[in-house]
Amino acid sequence: MSLKAFHVFFIAMCILLAAFVAAWATGEYRADHGSIYMLTALGAAASGAALALYGVAFQRKARRL
Repeated sequence: MSLKAFHVFFIAMCILLAAFVAAWATGEYRADHGSIYMLTALGAAASGAALALYGVAFQRKARRL
């Protein structure tokens, strides 16, 4: 596996992890109504979105190389 392929794979796994954390925190917020859970869910969702944008930018850059 090349370094580029591993990088794309690692980004994808990080996006999945962020999605799972956001889902977990949302479930905890529904059960407990603690504001820290909502902040965690929002932070994880924002991180996942930022990683997705980074992944697209990396793919574009890697194709040019």
